[in-house]
Amino acid sequence: MNIWVDADACPSAVKDILFRAAQRVRIQLTLVANRPLRTPPSPFIRALQVPSGFDVADGRIAELAGEGDLVVTADIPLAAQVVEKGAIALNPRGERYDRDNIRECLSLRNFMDEMRGSGIQTGGPPSFSQADRQAFARELDRLLPGSR
Repeated sequence: MNIWVDADACPSAVKDILFRAAQRVRIQLTLVANRPLRTPPSPFIRALQVPSGFDVADGRIAELAGEGDLVVTADIPLAAQVVEKGAIALNPRGERYDRDNIRECLSLRNFMDEMRGSGIQTGGPPSFSQADRQAFARELDRLLPGSR
């Protein structure tokens, strides 16, 4: 298992949790972003910078992620792509996307996108909270080998 992170919009608190987990279970963690990222020195943690552009980081993650990998992203279309390849997707709030729920999540996302496109104000997600952080850490712990 490798962990791939859609790092451009990933909260710092989630990255910190991932850094500690990668060290603890000795698993490869790659942060993918279109800007330089700081990572702690570790043989298990690296940053991959991609060119700027719409969905370039997402495309690279979709290309590299494989069956059994974990992808951390809030981007539901990216989650759908990697789930189709046999990976597991986890959003920074601890919600797991898999073959059982991804179609419903993608349909809801597309519906909300259409509403926003027609001028309806749908609001944004709530602020990232301590409860979100804890939910992410719990779900990550369930998914990582050797940490159950």
